[in-house]
Amino acid sequence: MVAVATGEKIRETYFLTHGDPIMYVDKTIKLRHFLEGWKKNVYMKKAPKSILMISAHWGTDNPTVTTVDQPDTIHDYDNYPDPLYQIKYPVFGAPELAKRVQELLGSSGLKCEEDNKRGFDHGVWFPLQFMYPEADIPVCQLSVQPSMDGAHHFNMGKALAPLMDEGILIIGSGGAVHPSDDTPHCPNAVAPWAAEFDDWLCDAVIKGRYEDVNNYNKLAPNWEIAHPGPEHLYPLHVALGAAGEKSIAETIHHSWARNGVFGYASFKFTSTSSTL
Repeated sequence: MVAVATGEKIRETYFLTHGDPIMYVDKTIKLRHFLEGWKKNVYMKKAPKSILMISAHWGTDNPTVTTVDQPDTIHDYDNYPDPLYQIKYPVFGAPELAKRVQELLGSSGLKCEEDNKRGFDHGVWFPLQFMYPEADIPVCQLSVQPSMDGAHHFNMGKALAPLMDEGILIIGSGGAVHPSDDTPHCPNAVAPWAAEFDDWLCDAVIKGRYEDVNNYNKLAPNWEIAHPGPEHLYPLHVALGAAGEKSIAETIHHSWARNGVFGYASFKFTSTSSTL
């Protein structure tokens, strides 16, 4: 538990594995139950003013924010049941938050561009439809930069830390273990290589070895299989950076896809305004 002195504020950021869209029709998946219980079991405080989602499914050369007032629901996946292409998450955008993100990143020396046409990919709306089904909290999406490293994304998060004192909920949406789709499955079990990477990641996060997390591609076992592309891990780095190096981490969900190779670990990072 984080000790709070008089006048200090508790700050929280989150990294969520958003999971497989098949959860929309398969109600037995544990990750879906976790997301549905978000307001009851995880984020039990007053609703945020708006939400900043850092999604693995939008990669750009430079950090970019969405400024659309009424963003479309993008169905950016293939070969799923028809109902998954009918989903609409009619949430409003948050252009004022987008401008604030640009301001904060710019002040830290990071160029931040804006996109006034793009809707929300499933890394944004898919978890939010379970967490906030009323779609009544404005959302802004921030991209990741696949050509950059973990430290870059950690520093993005550090620049965004003031948002937490402004009523903004920061969520990194990616995947703790996210191999390529053609990776051999391990039905009714967890693939040994996946368990080894997941154990390393969870230990590094919970024990505050954030520099190790930033350098996962030099230190983590089996990282080449677990993350052949870095996009699904970079939202974690942003959430870590926003929370600060003295934050306390806890695992808020941990499960696996039935194929035994996609890991759904999710984390909460807590700090106070004096520790950043």
